[in-house]
Amino acid sequence: METRTDTHSKLFGYLLWIFGFLGSHRFYYGKPITGTIWFFTLGLLFIGWIIDLFLIPSMDREADFRFREGEVSYNIGWLLLTFTGVFGLHRMYMGKWISGIIYLLTGGLFLLGVLYDFWTLNDQISERNREHRFD
Repeated sequence: METRTDTHSKLFGYLLWIFGFLGSHRFYYGKPITGTIWFFTLGLLFIGWIIDLFLIPSMDREADFRFREGEVSYNIGWLLLTFTGVFGLHRMYMGKWISGIIYLLTGGLFLLGVLYDFWTLNDQISERNREHRFD
């Protein structure tokens, strides 16, 4: 049986759930399609948002199995993306200095890069942690 690492925090998931009618907790747990739907429908008119209060533990378990732990923390990466995404601090944190500086100078590539990162940040961190493991 595969051992489970705690890559994502339930506490952080619940904190993002407070803004979950915008889909932030779903993006955090690696569900970008439903995160986008939640964003455009206000959490499916708040009903899905309330149901998610009870689904967060299972989303957390699924994310812990799906993503790789390592030097780069998912919690810090998501915190930086959520609150400073247009400045590229999350990219600099992952060691992507060039794209981080480009984000800083262009407002997160005119917000399109930030949207891309909301869809792919978990995979970017997982890949970065995989690379660091073999260094």
